[in-house]
Amino acid sequence: MPETDLLKQQLEHRKRFMEKINEIHSSGNLNTILIQLRDSIAELFKAERLTIYVIDHKRKMLMSKVKSGDEIQQITVPIGSNSLAGYCALSAAVLNIKDAYDSHELRMISSELTFDVNWDKKTGYRTRQVLCIPMKFSNQLLGVMQLINKKDAPVFDETDLSYAIELATSLSIAIQNIFRLSASAKLIRNKSRYNYLLDKNLLEEPDIQKAAAHPDAAAIGLDNLLMRDFNISRDEMTKCLSLNFGTEFISFDPDLPRLDDILKRMKPNRLKKERWVPVKIDNSVLQVAMEDPTDLAKQDLIKFIFQECKRISFVGAFREDIGRFIDHYYGLPAVVDDGPPPTVSDLLSKLDTTEDPAVEQEVQRVSEQDSVIVQLVNKIICEAYEKNASDIHIEPAPGREDVLVRLRIDGRCVIYHRIPYKFKHAITSRVKIMAGLDIAERRKPQDGKIDFKKFGPKNIELRVATLPSAGQLEDVVLRILASGEPIPFENLGLTERNRRVFVENIKKPYGLILVVGPTGSGKTTTLHSAVSTINTPETKIWTAEDPIEITQRGLRQVQVNSKIGFSFAVALRAFLRADPDVIMVGEMRDEETASIGVESSLTGHLVFSTLHTNSAPETVTRLLDMGLDPFSFSDALLCVLAQRLARRLCGACKETYTPQKAELQEIITEYGVEQFRALGMDPAGIVLSKGKGCPKCNGSGYKGRLGLHELLDCSEPMKALVKGKAEVSDLRKQAIADGMTTLKQDGILKCFQGLTDIHEVRRVCIK
Repeated sequence: MPETDLLKQQLEHRKRFMEKINEIHSSGNLNTILIQLRDSIAELFKAERLTIYVIDHKRKMLMSKVKSGDEIQQITVPIGSNSLAGYCALSAAVLNIKDAYDSHELRMISSELTFDVNWDKKTGYRTRQVLCIPMKFSNQLLGVMQLINKKDAPVFDETDLSYAIELATSLSIAIQNIFRLSASAKLIRNKSRYNYLLDKNLLEEPDIQKAAAHPDAAAIGLDNLLMRDFNISRDEMTKCLSLNFGTEFISFDPDLPRLDDILKRMKPNRLKKERWVPVKIDNSVLQVAMEDPTDLAKQDLIKFIFQECKRISFVGAFREDIGRFIDHYYGLPAVVDDGPPPTVSDLLSKLDTTEDPAVEQEVQRVSEQDSVIVQLVNKIICEAYEKNASDIHIEPAPGREDVLVRLRIDGRCVIYHRIPYKFKHAITSRVKIMAGLDIAERRKPQDGKIDFKKFGPKNIELRVATLPSAGQLEDVVLRILASGEPIPFENLGLTERNRRVFVENIKKPYGLILVVGPTGSGKTTTLHSAVSTINTPETKIWTAEDPIEITQRGLRQVQVNSKIGFSFAVALRAFLRADPDVIMVGEMRDEETASIGVESSLTGHLVFSTLHTNSAPETVTRLLDMGLDPFSFSDALLCVLAQRLARRLCGACKETYTPQKAELQEIITEYGVEQFRALGMDPAGIVLSKGKGCPKCNGSGYKGRLGLHELLDCSEPMKALVKGKAEVSDLRKQAIADGMTTLKQDGILKCFQGLTDIHEVRRVCIK
């Protein structure tokens, strides 16, 4: 080709290229760039295909849109080494691949780089050459431009590369401007959207800001959140939005005819996701209901889809009404507002559980803000609370294994549900959002709290702990905190001797009273019940707790916060300057707290606290081992109540039986032959009980729990042993001589009363 002709051809190509650049900058919305200009740009490079990906930093994904027939589909690619575009975004490096199927060529770029062949397999298309260019603006990655298959050459050459880099720069500027204008428009819309409500003093500006930052805003919409949390009526919100949009605002009308010719182009899930729906055709005008009829980008998309409609009218509608229109037009099962709430199984059936070879890609496609995920987590918490569970365990597993959800009910874990593996990250992320934790941090444990009344119908509080587990996953454990008033002291289940000694001690003017046992054994409940008996207007009572689970009128309750250095020891020192009569400390975790507690009890205050020990005598040696002065400690200590929680036999299916001689003899031996004789009971007259299992107890034979106790009374002989730092065995002998029944003995006595069975007693007690 003559040089003049070649130069003329290059100039012509440059001219067409610059026209396309100008077209990009004048497009004004993202859909035009991603869909309408794509093919003409690809033709400039003599490429078969061009895909322009925009980055979603939050989900760590690349997103683009393609037109399939009459429908617009969104495609996503994870940022990582599993795809060429994903690796380009990860490394911010240009990729010019001669053959995408040549693994050696890919390994020369990175040992981890692979090409995902699934799309080719599904479509029958053969990808060969691939040119990927990162799109950056001010060193910030905005996306990736990917050209596929050079039509007239075996590789994209240096000229293609030069033009592609220039094009990527122009695309970056155009997309950044679109994002900036969109954010600005959104800010303006949000400020003016609720002017009517602000003018009528139905809302304050801080209310809108608070609602916009709420985790549920994305799931249910800001309008619904304001109506839910700030008591805005539907009529007032309708009037407000109609004035703001300057359009008609419509509600669901089941009498409107279906628009089959229009609707067949769009899938219902797509409409629900984008929250718009064609409603009717009136005088050749297509009326489209949108959650935000001022969203220009979405209007452009709708006009692009329905190009044959010369006139389109955009009206406002609530999100739930749009959903009902879609269900009605597509013949989907309608949601009945006054029907029973969906079960966990119902919610799981709504989730897409189809298999896909790429497990991690499928997992990442599910968002923690998806409405069904939000409902599912709320439902799990509500049902766990209704079943009187103390803990919820969410346990994801690597690969395709289901997420196991277990509940701890009456002290035992039971399998509650299995959730498909695709939702393992979405569920844990949703819980972390509710607890205000960092969803991006999966390498170390986190803990927080959920005030569930912000998210669901129950006024309950949950303590949340996350722990990293195998496969780069996270287990989540939610402790449902007991709330409300303390249970009556008479309902603690203390024996006559234990009740008498305990009451005598809690009515003394000063001293130290300890309630001990493992986590979840009801120590806090017992303490509050004890304090409630002396909670009078004449008594000033301070409590330091972590967290405050039970509230009582008259108590001055303080929640400690170790993250800011406000520990039990700091709270205890502060209490001493606040004129207390009684002090309750949630836990004596260290020598400092224990020493201040002893000192407080010796200076005229009654001090209650808890400790994690296995028995009452062991508590004494534990505190002495911490470094307490045995003389001060012995003078301060009034009593130690150790307790366990055993499952109570179900009252509906409990049946009595006469134990066989061997079983009875074994129980008497466990109780202690000499101590059993002292009870004066006739072995022949002993009747035991067992649970048969019924629907009320889910076939377990147990429903509810009861306390087993041992109470060490600090008598004068006991004080002498404490001062001498006696062994646990000597302390136990003296406590028994003073009238203490051990935990197992107390449990056996409650077996004789038909409250529980010997299997439960053996499960929770050793001695």
